[in-house]
Amino acid sequence: MQYTHINVHFSLRYRRIISLTAFGVSFVTSYTRVTHDAIYNLRNACNLNSSTKVCALSERQMQFWEDVDDGLKNISRYHETSSTGLSMDRIKTFAKTARGEISIPQPSVVGHQPSEEYVHGLTAKPFWDARGDSAQFPWAEKLEDQSHIIIEELEAKLARDQAGNSLFAGDSSLQNQVMGSGWSAYRLQRLGVWNAENCKEFPRTYNLLQSLEIPLAVRGVCFAKQGPQSGVQPHSDGRNFILTSHLGLKIPEGCWFDVANEKKSWIEGKLTTVDTSFEHSTGNPSNEDRYVLIVDFWHPELNDAERSALELVYDLRNKFESGMVPVRTPRSILQQRENIRKSQGDGLAGLWKALTGG
Repeated sequence: MQYTHINVHFSLRYRRIISLTAFGVSFVTSYTRVTHDAIYNLRNACNLNSSTKVCALSERQMQFWEDVDDGLKNISRYHETSSTGLSMDRIKTFAKTARGEISIPQPSVVGHQPSEEYVHGLTAKPFWDARGDSAQFPWAEKLEDQSHIIIEELEAKLARDQAGNSLFAGDSSLQNQVMGSGWSAYRLQRLGVWNAENCKEFPRTYNLLQSLEIPLAVRGVCFAKQGPQSGVQPHSDGRNFILTSHLGLKIPEGCWFDVANEKKSWIEGKLTTVDTSFEHSTGNPSNEDRYVLIVDFWHPELNDAERSALELVYDLRNKFESGMVPVRTPRSILQQRENIRKSQGDGLAGLWKALTGG
């Protein structure tokens, strides 16, 4: 039996409910206020009864997961036969949780709100000292020390571009319901792809980021602006295997960043590094724009095999959602049809056996 599930980036106040339809194709239903228990029960509803077929995957979703499984097997085979010996067990569990085959994790730390896109065994804490931990974040000190390059380039661009009004834009109208109309971004990299046109506007920033070899994750890199008297509503991004650094670029007095009810402010030229699978929110009570550079990167406790596997999963997801992968009939459906064809000579009993596998 295969299942779909409800992917809920849940918050104790505002909850972003996304029907991810088994991770392959997504649509957003609403932003609403609901309780944590209601969300947890909703997301696990498809796991309560193994005989329930309401949650069966569509053929397109089955195709997606077949492609994922093929890719994961190739990565696992490479590491098993090479000298790395790296384990893929946590990613196999990740796939089962994302498909809805096993229950989503219950938060183990106050304020932590992970989604079913979850890797077990990773350290979870709201704030991280990236500069102070050169073993896990070897690039952080260098980024802070050369932050003047990014600040100068942004200031010059804003001066040429009339306060940057033509630069920044919200990702979507949906996003603005949580991020607020005051939040906007200018993306340099996303889903592993650098935006060549945007990077041309910030060549020194691009060259610096490239030289640091930051293990960038799927959400990538962007400049983020938050307008005066605006804020981002409390929410969780759900994925516990991605950490986020905000490099302060222009921070008016009074601006704040709250993660799991711990409130801090950004400092210009310094990194504020957080786990955004904790509930977080921001505020700019000033009369000026606030600017930070947002850098998303893989959790440092992932091994190379796990990073490669997650990159494959999200690259495939992007290709499926953008229509780049042609539709085909899943192998499991073809096998079922073949079983039915072979069983036709066995009458109703053979047909029932072919349909149920019993």
